[in-house]
Amino acid sequence: MKYTQLGRTGLKVSRLTLGTMNFGPFTNEPDSHSLMDTALDAGVNYFDTANVYGQGAGKGRTEEIIGTWFTQGGERRDKVVLATKVYGNMTADGEAVWPNHDRLSALNIRRAVEASLRRLQTDYIDIYQFHHIDRHTPFEEIWQAVDVLVQQGKILYAGSSNFPGYKIAQANEIAARRGTFGLVSEQCLYNLAVRDAEMEVLPASQEYGVGVIPWSPLHGGLLGGALKKQEGARRSGGRAAAELAKPEVRAQVQAYEDLVDKHGLEPGEVALAWLLTRPGVTAPIVGPRTAEQLASALRAVELELPRELLDSLDEIFPGPGPSPESFAW
Repeated sequence: MKYTQLGRTGLKVSRLTLGTMNFGPFTNEPDSHSLMDTALDAGVNYFDTANVYGQGAGKGRTEEIIGTWFTQGGERRDKVVLATKVYGNMTADGEAVWPNHDRLSALNIRRAVEASLRRLQTDYIDIYQFHHIDRHTPFEEIWQAVDVLVQQGKILYAGSSNFPGYKIAQANEIAARRGTFGLVSEQCLYNLAVRDAEMEVLPASQEYGVGVIPWSPLHGGLLGGALKKQEGARRSGGRAAAELAKPEVRAQVQAYEDLVDKHGLEPGEVALAWLLTRPGVTAPIVGPRTAEQLASALRAVELELPRELLDSLDEIFPGPGPSPESFAW
């Protein structure tokens, strides 16, 4: 496994992040534990979750599964860089949300971190992430709450998720004025098919030393051999099926799969390897349901893409170009 620094921090993390959203709703507890063992044995030390994960099995269920895995010992907790998130409400689907039981008020941050610690069966969280921007809570209040948690040893760093570039800048400027560290990571939608993050999020993250953690690196399976699966025994579903119904997207994906096949490579592995070549990217999040999917992601870390292939990928999936020239001139 290859490792890199998380943004401007001294923290070393693997070039892959193990996403756990499937743990509980789609992958049962024993299989989830097995996947975490396999990932750790392969050198993956960066695990990502969120307090609301587990929908279908109950919000919080994913954190509980990780917590029972930690209790098995073997230095599991000490070896893992653990990231979780706060923002969404934890009430059951369909129930009314009680005031102050969601978003990023100091009160909810305090309540949510204590609940996550209990579910995760640990006394600290390495990276505590804001799952979304909160338009109603000033960053002065958010950082005050974070500073208290850091002083108490309950969290070590703060990160963001789904933040626009200007909010990354605003958050870190206010943190700097307070003399605190600010955001160290940003999770954003970024892959070959969706390169909007290159306009503002990536430049802002690089400027402020924030590590970028792309989610949905295969774009819901679209970049994982979706057409091959439709032709074979398995059929694509969800986002991939909806996107492939669009003629222009289908043609684009066909060109991609033909290109990758010409090089004797697997589509999903190329999509992940491409992200690892992008400036500012720390570690894409992979959310395997099976050991086979995890093995494929691990192979991608070792994959070196030739310049010819990278240029061809840009032709099929053109990005917006350098910022701000791409929209200013």
